[in-house]
Amino acid sequence: MTRILLAGLLALSLAGCASWNVWPFARPASAALATADRLAAQGDYPAAVAAYDEFLAKWGDDAEAPRVRASRDTLGAILANREEMARLRRELARLREDLATREADLARVRQEAERLRADLERLKQIDLRPERRGKK
Repeated sequence: MTRILLAGLLALSLAGCASWNVWPFARPASAALATADRLAAQGDYPAAVAAYDEFLAKWGDDAEAPRVRASRDTLGAILANREEMARLRRELARLREDLATREADLARVRQEAERLRADLERLKQIDLRPERRGKK
């Protein structure tokens, strides 16, 4: 009796395991999805997005389609953010160059202002000399 019970449990266990999709290449959709996931894990986001798009074009009604859409959208957002960061870095570099130019201009204008103040003081001294002579 125990042998029959054990054999029945073993048969049920094996039947349950046989329904699992353990091997990723058991069907073409799984192979394509495994490729896209591998590309995403390797950091090749543009290729992964293309692979996810291809998966959705061929097997859009697959059970994995919602996860694939979420992964594709996430990778798309990452790529868009990277492009935005690159644009902002270029803008920051340009603004830093502008700032350096303006700081150099400001230093030049301050030197000119100091020179003009010194000239003005000399002119005042020259202007006051005849008045002093006339009072003596």
